[in-house]
Amino acid sequence: MDTLSATTENMPRTLALFDLDHTLLDVDSDYLWGEYIVTHGLVDEAQYRTANQAFYEQYIEGTLDATEYNEFVAQFLTTLPLDRLHALREDYIKYEIEPHMRPKALTVLREHLELGHDVVIISATNDFVVSAIAERFGVEDANVLATPLEIKDERYTGKLTDKPNFKEGKIYHLDKWLNKQQLAGLHYAKTYAYSDSKNDIPLLEWADVAICVSPDDALHAHALAHRWAVEDWSI
Repeated sequence: MDTLSATTENMPRTLALFDLDHTLLDVDSDYLWGEYIVTHGLVDEAQYRTANQAFYEQYIEGTLDATEYNEFVAQFLTTLPLDRLHALREDYIKYEIEPHMRPKALTVLREHLELGHDVVIISATNDFVVSAIAERFGVEDANVLATPLEIKDERYTGKLTDKPNFKEGKIYHLDKWLNKQQLAGLHYAKTYAYSDSKNDIPLLEWADVAICVSPDDALHAHALAHRWAVEDWSI
């Protein structure tokens, strides 16, 4: 490594963290995946839709058991080989997700990238869904933090490999990611976090700059009390 490269590597960097659902997207990708597999007859409609709706309402209320929910989602993934799942996911993203990528989100994310900032998508949704959506935003897999699902012998097992990336779990996974960055000689002098949800208050409190994106009522009140920025990305 030459001197210039070493100097560049050790310079403090800027990190921008983006929640996915209702922040970069104007929908919930986890919930929509459930609706997609119901609509395409891949699961029992009445049973799955009822459970999926109940879990979604628990998420909105802030009472969700994230492990239970993600194991519920992962059960369908155990029923098909990876190549079939990937084909379904590609169709789902093209028709159900791409129309809901917020233009303002794309603009802000690209501004960070153009400034040389490191951009991370950090989502409570599982990594099967999030990693492929992140590609559409130009974010590489190494910079995706999501709830990790287990794969053994080229099949999903229906289990998680670690804690859900939800609420304080986002800080847990972020700390692990930052430790890897530090081992690579990368350090961050300034951090931004963007989210819509009260569930991400721990993440927003962690960041130097918190930006509340079209926030829910609880987060909006919290933002006003703490003088955090509030932006409307729905337009």
